[in-house]
Amino acid sequence: MTVRGAVLLSSYYALLTIPVVATNWSVDSLKYVNPLIGTTGGPKPGDSGGMVASVAPPFASVRWVVQTQNSFVSKTPFNYSEEYIDHGIVYGFMGTRQPAIWMGESGWVGIVPGMMKDSGGKIKAKFEDRMLTRVPGTEVFGVGMYNVELDIPDAEGSRVSVDMTATSRVGHFRFVFDSANSSSEHLPYIYLPTTRPATIFHTPDTFVTTFPNGTVEIHPSNSAFEICGSNEEMLDWIIAPTSIQEAASNFKGWYCARFDTESSNASIGHGIVQGDQQMEGATNGHGEQLGAYVLFGFPSSNSKLTVHVRIATSLISADQARVNLDQEIGDALATNIAATKAKTEAEWAEKVGRFNIVTGEGSDAQDIKTIFLTGVFHAMQYPYEVHEPRNGSADDHHYYSAYDNNIHVGNSYSGYSIWDTYRAEWALQLLLAPERIPGMIRSMLQDNDEGGRLPMWKNIIETNIMVGTHADSLLAEAVLKGFGPAVKSPTGEVESEATFTEEELRRMWATAWKDASTPPLNDTSTVYSDREEGVDYEARAANDIHSESVSRTLDYAYDDYALAVLSSLLPESITSSVASVPNVSQFLKERAFTNPWTVWNSDASAISSIDGGEIRGFVQARNASGEWADVTSGFTEGDRWVYSFALLHDIPGVIEHRGGNASFVRSLEEFFDGGWIDFTNEPAHHTPYLYALAGAPSYTQERVREMARMNYHNTPNGLTGNEDCGQMSAWYIFSALGFYPVNPVSAEYVVGSPFFSSLSVHLPVPPFVPRVPPHPSLTSSNKFYDAMTDSYVLRVVATDAETKPYVKGLTVNGRSVSEPVIRHEDIRYGGLLEFDMSDTPESWGGGRGAW
Repeated sequence: MTVRGAVLLSSYYALLTIPVVATNWSVDSLKYVNPLIGTTGGPKPGDSGGMVASVAPPFASVRWVVQTQNSFVSKTPFNYSEEYIDHGIVYGFMGTRQPAIWMGESGWVGIVPGMMKDSGGKIKAKFEDRMLTRVPGTEVFGVGMYNVELDIPDAEGSRVSVDMTATSRVGHFRFVFDSANSSSEHLPYIYLPTTRPATIFHTPDTFVTTFPNGTVEIHPSNSAFEICGSNEEMLDWIIAPTSIQEAASNFKGWYCARFDTESSNASIGHGIVQGDQQMEGATNGHGEQLGAYVLFGFPSSNSKLTVHVRIATSLISADQARVNLDQEIGDALATNIAATKAKTEAEWAEKVGRFNIVTGEGSDAQDIKTIFLTGVFHAMQYPYEVHEPRNGSADDHHYYSAYDNNIHVGNSYSGYSIWDTYRAEWALQLLLAPERIPGMIRSMLQDNDEGGRLPMWKNIIETNIMVGTHADSLLAEAVLKGFGPAVKSPTGEVESEATFTEEELRRMWATAWKDASTPPLNDTSTVYSDREEGVDYEARAANDIHSESVSRTLDYAYDDYALAVLSSLLPESITSSVASVPNVSQFLKERAFTNPWTVWNSDASAISSIDGGEIRGFVQARNASGEWADVTSGFTEGDRWVYSFALLHDIPGVIEHRGGNASFVRSLEEFFDGGWIDFTNEPAHHTPYLYALAGAPSYTQERVREMARMNYHNTPNGLTGNEDCGQMSAWYIFSALGFYPVNPVSAEYVVGSPFFSSLSVHLPVPPFVPRVPPHPSLTSSNKFYDAMTDSYVLRVVATDAETKPYVKGLTVNGRSVSEPVIRHEDIRYGGLLEFDMSDTPESWGGGRGAW
């Protein structure tokens, strides 16, 4: 094994440079973002949004949040609970890498202000003792800055005001300590908890406390006072595939905090805390329940002290954390927290500010706008950056891989909740963050190189959570939409420049084909369960012995279809490497359209609660003997109702097997009105759009609006299901635009019902669009190209959509559209969608014909 810290030059790939866009996008739109949406715990963890009201730029490596509870799998560090609303108890502030509520923390960083009586006092180091109380009316949540004023218990009425902002890898704080009076004997301190008792979650409901090790080093003699440290906490290590678990056990997260005061008064003390012991004057420590502190004195005849702290993070080393600090918030900006806020807000404006919404006067119009723009804020946070600047360059990156315990050159991302995000989140990122896509794809290829498989749910390491190999879908959809080999027109002009080298395309195909053709180890003897421990890569585990066999069969069939699409887009010289299969595209397509029907029971039925009639045909698990199993068996986060609609690539087949359009629509009505719909979980997200594919788009228009009203609100409990790394919000964003990618690798969108009278979005120009000579889409021949912002403008006009949910007619770029489907080609270079809205059901696209 290569020693930690060595750079593997052999793993160097072409690097993605994230361009700095010169356009100053307006930050005015940020006032409509409500970071509190989806931040409550709900009746139980699965009922909440699972979000935290954090500050950090898009796709940030670490998000900073006020801490209201201890975090572990099923609890995020911030929860806007009734208890917090009533009592406002704060335990400090945390830099978190926990990407979702059902995932674990990795290499967290903490900071806690406090005061103690004279220099011989005690630091409140234990979590339960660190309580600070929010001063009513002082808390402000923003995308670029969080502000609060806190009462410090047992400190004679003293307070501390806190301003918190962040760049991708560095948190920036301003603490203003305010003593009750100038004669107070209480002195301010800042404590950096470094290791803690960590709660490990074992399926199904066992929580075990462990004690990760860490290190701290205090550098009081540096030009600026520094505390650096590390911890080994990675809560999901226990579910890493066995083949990479040893490498993952070497994981560490580092930080380096630099202190600056606005007065000439330097620190007057420092020390290490470990458990119940406080070692004043100590400069280093290691082990469990560890932390470090710095103590300050108030300036002479002044009851206020201002301390600025920049906390840089790294997954490589403390020295790398210093590099990150100097790169992102250098010493010249140490006390200019406003500059950091402005930088972070500008990065968010580059995403949120691309949308311009004109909405009517409805009572909830502004709430809908807030839900929409907050959705953009949520969807552009994941996956998050793992790479860090190399040699002090913003364009040259390297990263630590927990797959093999080595340092590699390139870009890397984590937080790939792919079973959720392949549905619509990835399609949204292809449109709104195309500059990130090559790096995200290379990251997945590198995960395969370093660990052996493409990711399913990567949280620093692969975690084997959920089913299917939907990285296949991400690759296929990206290549389908331009991120692939060079493409020329029939007359020889370059339509798309190559995003990847031929060698990278070969690796892409090899890794994807491995998903389709190479079973995991011990495939026929391992019955994988959710978060199962002690197994290797799950990948496409055998579906005939598994408790989730129906879900797996359908997901694998869709992934086969995605790979058939991918194979048709790659050079034949690459796909022909599968010598055993002469026509690999046809082979995969046949499997994709055959296997789902092996779990379709045409005799299975249910009685409609609407009209008492019979609904026939459902998916159903089979026993090893081939006999049908119990109707409740075989499903992942769903049941036979929702999965009978889950053949995303063969909806016509489902319609046929349900007896045609009318009976299919009737079964959809029972699904929604009979109480089977569970929109809090992703398998249901596409179902409102299926009416339109069965000749009844007016029902889609009703159901989309209904699902939006029921499941999205401008409140802290405004997401009825987990955000799941942006998928919940991506559904809302596409639905508000008026279309949704039911089959992500079809390059088609099904038309629904737009939410706003007028909406425009300036889409970034993807990196594959030729610049020299300029592609026709970048010239005056494309009336949707805006040279001032170097963007393609997509405009959706639907006058009075706020009160008129039905579509009477649609024109796309001036062309009348009679069916409820638009193509990606219609919007990839901008476009104009003009909806004629109505307050009653219309006949457009079939209207209610099937019913």
